[in-house]
Amino acid sequence: MSIMSEPRVANPIKGLGLKAPGVVLLQFLLILIFETFEYSFTKVGVFTGIAILVSFAGGLILGRAGTAFSAVVTPPLAFLFSTLILIATVGGGGLSISHLGLDLVTVLSAAAPFLVIGAGASWVYYFIKKGKK
Repeated sequence: MSIMSEPRVANPIKGLGLKAPGVVLLQFLLILIFETFEYSFTKVGVFTGIAILVSFAGGLILGRAGTAFSAVVTPPLAFLFSTLILIATVGGGGLSISHLGLDLVTVLSAAAPFLVIGAGASWVYYFIKKGKK
């Protein structure tokens, strides 16, 4: 190894990688755990946003060939479902329509920059990768 070459980072998963259900579960649990932690103390913010970005990247890196589409589509949906679960349980509002709607808009607007950046970068990666095939 010469001084000018950079060390290669090995793939953390030995084998082919995660299948599509594994990618979906990984992304959903990552977002749910960080959002639950943050929603318990304050409202959704930076930590959940970073978890969303990591879930986009982690799904693309750790997934098998052919799982890129599910890795790109899942984080916004996982965030929506985890938010609905948390508003109804941790938020204390139950299934009140007015409380659910207000909290949903508030949480989605707080995470919007992270969702847009992550989705935009992931879709660009997906289409470039698909164009090479």
